[in-house]
Amino acid sequence: QGAALGGGAGLAAICDIVIAADDALFGFTEVKLGILPAVISPFVLAKIGRSAARELFLTGARFPAARAREIGLAHVVVPAGELDATVSRCVTELLTAGPEAVAAAKALIPRVWAQPADAVATLTARAIAARRVSLEGQEGLKAFLEKRKPLWSR
Repeated sequence: QGAALGGGAGLAAICDIVIAADDALFGFTEVKLGILPAVISPFVLAKIGRSAARELFLTGARFPAARAREIGLAHVVVPAGELDATVSRCVTELLTAGPEAVAAAKALIPRVWAQPADAVATLTARAIAARRVSLEGQEGLKAFLEKRKPLWSR
């Protein structure tokens, strides 16, 4: 909501989930100040790619939430009046997931991304095996079979 410029846009790039109001503005505006978006650049490049980063880093142009969504900086864009309710729904959804599983899933993404295809099969097989035998994994599977909510979401 509002403006996310310079470091603010960089913070959006490191967020797992970005929900933006439709009137929000983004921009990697450091060049307008004679400096660089250097510290945030690895995160921004990973999020929006080299082509979009090249355009936005070099121009320092501000851009609307719809463009942020197009390039992958924002995941969801909603009318400003619906922002709080949308964020609340997202948080509620996140709270239904096993906390340890969420942390493991978050850690898995960069590990899978950086591996060749043949290594990914081994990595992911080990990851799911570890989660299935964890206490949280056991509770989640048991709750599913018993048609009840797992303990962490009560």
